[in-house]
Amino acid sequence: MTETAAQTAAQTAAQTAVRPVVLVTGVGRTVGLGAGIARRLAASGWDIAFSYWTAYDDRMRWGVQSGATDEIVRELRGLGAEVAPIEADLVDPSAPARIFTAAEEQLGKVAALVMCHCESVDSSILDTTIESFDRHFAVNARATWLLIREYAQRFTGNHGTGRIVALTSDHTVHNLPYGASKGALDRITLAAAHELSGLGITANVINPGPIDTGWMTDEIRDACLQQTPLGRLGTPQDTGDLVAFLCSPQGQWINAQLLKSNGGSA
Repeated sequence: MTETAAQTAAQTAAQTAVRPVVLVTGVGRTVGLGAGIARRLAASGWDIAFSYWTAYDDRMRWGVQSGATDEIVRELRGLGAEVAPIEADLVDPSAPARIFTAAEEQLGKVAALVMCHCESVDSSILDTTIESFDRHFAVNARATWLLIREYAQRFTGNHGTGRIVALTSDHTVHNLPYGASKGALDRITLAAAHELSGLGITANVINPGPIDTGWMTDEIRDACLQQTPLGRLGTPQDTGDLVAFLCSPQGQWINAQLLKSNGGSA
């Protein structure tokens, strides 16, 4: 067995013996991407700390899903995971440190960071308010930087085991602050792959394409179906599969990439 193969086998054995801890941000609804990714990681052997912010869902047209946090916790525990739900508004620059502290106190050191949180309010160049623009950048860009910084400062894992994954989007037209702040998220996350290389942390960005988690109109749904070669919409499970691979020992060699996991959507 080569040295690389031996290291991979050792990492796999370690994950089997002791469930590592992953922090997943943006797990607010049972149908959301964050919850789907958390389920997939729990099934893969991870303990899950997750953050959510009920006030965000309350502002959106889908509204708050009553009992969502408790249901997600039950599901994840049913998959064998220890779970720590943490409510926090990521517009607050002190929130990332508090989230990590709560995760560590309840579950232990965080081995991987998966960022699914977002501020996403449709608006265009002519009607975006300064308040909305600033909030999008506070949540989507600044909080991403602060979460990555907090993760790196606290990381104590073996070299090569650290993982950062962030979700992005290429939607910009009539979605100015969301698209622009997601572009900043891309650059911050990809920079981490190089700046944190000394810690042995990989960092990748995933563009999951159009996934209907309750926001699509019938018109949008039909248009997305027509643009996808497989003739179906993506699911949180599809994104979760890729996240689980990137967080696994086998995903170590994929680093500093912006990956499209969108079924070939045009």
